[in-house]
Amino acid sequence: MVEELLTAAVATGAAGVVYLSAAARVVKQYERGVVFRLGRLYGEVRQPGFTVIVPFVDRLHKVNLQIVTMPVPAQEGITRDNVTVRVDAVVYFKVVDAAAALVNVEDYRFAVSQMAQTSLRSIIGKSDLDDLLSDREKLNQGLELMIDSPAVGWGVQIDRVEIKDVSLPDTMKRSMARQAEADRERRARVINADAELQASRKLAEAAQQMADTPSALQLRLLQTIVAVSAEKNSTLVLPFPVELLRFLERAAQPPAGRERALEDPASPAGRDGGPATDAEGGEDGGRPPRTDRQVPDFGRLATDPAADTGPGTGTGTGSGPAPAQVPAPAPASPPDT
Repeated sequence: MVEELLTAAVATGAAGVVYLSAAARVVKQYERGVVFRLGRLYGEVRQPGFTVIVPFVDRLHKVNLQIVTMPVPAQEGITRDNVTVRVDAVVYFKVVDAAAALVNVEDYRFAVSQMAQTSLRSIIGKSDLDDLLSDREKLNQGLELMIDSPAVGWGVQIDRVEIKDVSLPDTMKRSMARQAEADRERRARVINADAELQASRKLAEAAQQMADTPSALQLRLLQTIVAVSAEKNSTLVLPFPVELLRFLERAAQPPAGRERALEDPASPAGRDGGPATDAEGGEDGGRPPRTDRQVPDFGRLATDPAADTGPGTGTGTGSGPAPAQVPAPAPASPPDT
């Protein structure tokens, strides 16, 4: 009798251990347990820790509440300004209602993935290329709203959506590179022009100051010589003032009255003071005419004795020394009759 009782007690204990091992469940901190009894949702969601279910009657489904990082495959589309691009993104979401995530949707991960791809294509078609490249925050917010709207009924909350990369065709990349280069060149030219304008204003002020104080120009010339000699002491570049050149040019030019007298052959100076020419008509064989001495016209002196310009006569109009007087030929005697 005792042996039968011991056997029954051992069998009952073994059955209890088997039952307890089949009914005991452990829910982790980042999970929630959803119990289905005979196929129907039963009770509240089980919290983390140790819990017990009815074996062969209840089924416990554990739902992960951690944030899920889901990459969205690259989607190819045409932007609003007719540019073909490929855009990929990443979605961060988590389950906030474990029972709805199991009951309302078959596979919430697959549903979120498909919704993200569809929303990404829609965003590409509604946006310009410049928005995809520069204003991504606004597009990310719009994409998050588009995915989060249907996901609310699935017990899923979209935490964040980010556009990772925008792939452009090679032709578009080259066009954008040329545009950026042209814009940089334009800005460089504007900066150079502004610098030239400022420099010209400063130079104008300096020139005005030097015009008021002529000695300042000489001091500046000396400073330039010192600077050049310090760098290249074997070569010295000496700037020549333009005003001095103009002064020398005015000094080298004959007076205006003298030029008119030389150009007028009827005047005494033009008649007596013209430059002597050689046999070929050149002026002294190619040499420049001398202005300090006038060459007399010997032909006129031979035929016109009154044209004597020697000293003491007072009838000559030449400006140089008196030329040698050539006697006129004696008249021929009449033939004897």
